Amino acid sequence: MHISALYHFPVKSLQGHKSKSLPLDQFGAVNDRRWMLVDADNQFVTQRRLRAMAQLKATVITDGVRLENPEGERIEIRQPGTEAQVNTVRVWDDDVQARDAGDDAAHWLSEQLQSPVRLVAMGDEFRRPLQAPRQDRQVGFADAAPLLIISQESLDDLNSRLSDPVSMLRFRPNLVVSGGEPFAEDQWKTLTVHTHDGPLVLDCTHPCARCAIPGLHPFTGRAHKEPLRTLAQYRRWEDGQIYFGMNLAPAFGGQKPQTIHLGDKVTVE
Repeated sequence: MHISALYHFPVKSLQGHKSKSLPLDQFGAVNDRRWMLVDADNQFVTQRRLRAMAQLKATVITDGVRLENPEGERIEIRQPGTEAQVNTVRVWDDDVQARDAGDDAAHWLSEQLQSPVRLVAMGDEFRRPLQAPRQDRQVGFADAAPLLIISQESLDDLNSRLSDPVSMLRFRPNLVVSGGEPFAEDQWKTLTVHTHDGPLVLDCTHPCARCAIPGLHPFTGRAHKEPLRTLAQYRRWEDGQIYFGMNLAPAFGGQKPQTIHLGDKVTVE
C-alpha cells in the first residue's frame, strides 16, 4: 500500500487543500486544524451549525492564514503572538487555552457567516491530551485524534453503491492510502509510513464515527441525504454509529518529527 493523497485543513471546518507532503508534530499534521471559530460563549463552531463555513477557503501563509470567500475577497491573519488575549474555549468536552486572532478577523468572518464568531489559534500554552489510554498524546482542534486516514478502496466501495459519486473531501481525512481492501482500516492496530526520514509509526486509536458533515457538500455546505443514507445501510455498527475511516496518533517517542510524502510505502499490523 502507499500514500495516494494528503490533505491540510488549516481552520477547523473550513475548506482545506491537497498537499504533496505532510509534516507532523505532536499535535498531528503541522498547520492542520490549528485555528478554530468560536461563538460568544467560546464554544467551537463548525459546519454542523453554520453551513456557510464550507464556502470559505483557508490557506496557510508564512506568518498565519489566508481566508477567502467564493467571490475572491480575502483577508490575511497573522499568527497571534504572546501579546494576544488567551481565552478558555471549548472543543467538544475539552476546555483548552487558545489565542484570539483579533477584531479584524472576527469582523470579516462574522460578516461572511452572518453570525457573530471569533477566530482563535493554538499557541505555546495549548494542551489537549487524548483520552485514556493515550493521555501521553496531544491533539489540536481536530474532533478526536491528531490524524484521520481513509483508504481509497473504501471510498470506491461506497461510490459503487451511489448514483452520484462523492469526493474524499466529504470525509476530511489527512491521509488517503491505496492498494488494500475496502474497509481494511477497521482492523488496523498500527500503521507504519516509510518516509524519507525513516519509518514513522502511527497508532490507530479508534474508528471514526461520522457526524452530519459528510452529508454536506464540501464547497457549498448544501445538505444531501447521501452518502450517509447509503452508509447507514452497511456501515452502522452495533452502537448505532456510522463508521468511515480510522483515527491515528503519531508515536514519536524519541523520534524527531517526520514528513509524509505522496507515494510513501505503508505497512500495517
